[in-house]
Amino acid sequence: MGQGPLSGVRVIELAGIGPGPFAAMLLADLGAEVIRVDRASGAMPGGPLRGGTDFTNRGKRSIAVDLKSEAGRELVLRMAERSDVLLEGFRPGVTERLGLGPDDVLARNPKLVYGRMTGWGQEGGLAQSAGHDIGYIAVTGALHAIGRAGGPPQVPMNLLGDFAGGSMYLVVGVLAALLEVRGGGAGQVVDAAIVDGTAHLTTFIHAFLAGGMWDDRRGSNLLDTGAPWYDVYETADGRHVAVGALEPQFYAEFLRVLGLDKADLPERGDTASWPALREQFAAAFKTRTRDEWAALFLPGDSCVAPVLSLEEAARHPYNTERGVFVERGGHLQPAPAPRFSRSTTETEGLPCLPGAQTREILDSLGFTDADDLIASGAVVQA
Repeated sequence: MGQGPLSGVRVIELAGIGPGPFAAMLLADLGAEVIRVDRASGAMPGGPLRGGTDFTNRGKRSIAVDLKSEAGRELVLRMAERSDVLLEGFRPGVTERLGLGPDDVLARNPKLVYGRMTGWGQEGGLAQSAGHDIGYIAVTGALHAIGRAGGPPQVPMNLLGDFAGGSMYLVVGVLAALLEVRGGGAGQVVDAAIVDGTAHLTTFIHAFLAGGMWDDRRGSNLLDTGAPWYDVYETADGRHVAVGALEPQFYAEFLRVLGLDKADLPERGDTASWPALREQFAAAFKTRTRDEWAALFLPGDSCVAPVLSLEEAARHPYNTERGVFVERGGHLQPAPAPRFSRSTTETEGLPCLPGAQTREILDSLGFTDADDLIASGAVVQA
């Protein structure tokens, strides 16, 4: 818990997986106090303890609660009375059946922001269906648009759906609702669905499509590897560089550093010449290694960068100079983002383990019945 711009905001996170924990981590990175409510079974001897490298649990404290017990449910409601935000990522209806749904919680704290994270949303024909990132981005059209001409759609890991279309939109919704509460408004429910967020992310592409500037076939457009000056190329050592020389001035500089004369090349505005242009770029890049090209292009205005592995990225001079990654507990991990001119966003980087701070949390919230709750099994101190 740092001194970021959200210092003083208390968040209750009902433990889940994927985009929910990442959203809570982002709030913690920004200074919020995040209390993760883990299952009691996860904190018991022999329980499924998560290791100390689950970085999405950094900056949080964990209390292990038996949500199926009346005392456990009541405890979470009491915690919500003292909090600003509650986050949950279960299927629609689960928290209602637990007695921790929006109506239950907002009745105890009308100023609370209740954030819900799902793939399909709280309502609709697919709301109760199981799913994962890949399916959510598939039905939005985003997955169809990613890949090379003539090839299948390419899966962008789970960054596009879970974390961009999911976590980030949940955080935006929560912050907007908090802002309204701070202005005198009432609390409310934030329904963040990955399908909604991912579709929203494609607004720019839909604008191109509506304007006749986008072909609804992957690998045939300006930004999807259709254009040879917006693509990746293999170098002499089997590695790759990324090229994004869109604007004319950057394209001219790109050709100069690459060692090609514009007069000897096909006109780049002629799409029929793109395959021939791509062949010449590919042949040129094969003459040097990735790092040799990187040294020629950067710093500079060619819009070319080396494609780094995850381990290479954490140790790249630019990233180390800027502190893009931090080392905590012997492990490198991404630093909090964004940055602020006055507020501090810092993380100790050590993930909480289920139930590790149960008694500490009860004491800090002013509850005097910690011994009774632990003795009854409603909560577990790991």
